Amino acid sequence: MSPDSPSEPGLLAVDLGLRSGLALFGSDGRLRWYRSQNFGSQSRLKRAVPSVLHSAGPLAWLVLEGGGPIAEVWEREAARRALPVLRVSAQDWRSRLLYAREQRTGGLAKDAADGLARRVIEWSGAPRPTSLRHDAAEAVLLGLWAALEVGWLEQVPPEVRR
Repeated sequence: MSPDSPSEPGLLAVDLGLRSGLALFGSDGRLRWYRSQNFGSQSRLKRAVPSVLHSAGPLAWLVLEGGGPIAEVWEREAARRALPVLRVSAQDWRSRLLYAREQRTGGLAKDAADGLARRVIEWSGAPRPTSLRHDAAEAVLLGLWAALEVGWLEQVPPEVRR
């Protein structure tokens, strides 16, 4: 089975919110797909999470950035599926992937995340975005951080480094 085979368990990274960024990584550490999804309300989010997880294919990890009631919805569904969850704050992945000067303000961090996410997309061979919403860009970087954290990548690929 090839490392990017859809039946190979992946890692789904979610930048939490009613508008969430989603990014699926293969066990080779490369991005398979990414998107932004507007759930609109807590009740629609609750109904959608099972199908989002199902459509992502077999998963080895669910990685969540953020907390609160929205995180709890994702965690409950993951627990129902016996899917391991890594829950982190933006500071966790930003400190590993961004320079300190890029983290001084949220705006600077979002701009830096956009450029870095575009390099991850290119390195992975994923379709280039026409526009890249900040939640999708942050999900891409959250997924890259998680691929490093779980040992799917030894280091940030040289093509992605600056």
